[in-house]
Amino acid sequence: MEFHKELDARGLNCPLPILKAKKALAEMETGEVLKIVATDSGSVRDFQAFAKQTGNALLAHSQNGYEFTFLMRRK
Repeated sequence: MEFHKELDARGLNCPLPILKAKKALAEMETGEVLKIVATDSGSVRDFQAFAKQTGNALLAHSQNGYEFTFLMRRK
């Protein structure tokens, strides 16, 4: 899937991946997609909750080894 901006949150623990994603999304236009790569195992749960709370759409998430990739569309 195509994305407009990428955030490398590898090595960061909760809540830093969420905080950095929130800041990145705030700098983007409505409808743009942010790709986030994180290594925090709690990030799957965190990004699902973040999407529900903020209204930004969690389009997809996947896991490759210890890396988690998320695609979020700004509301």
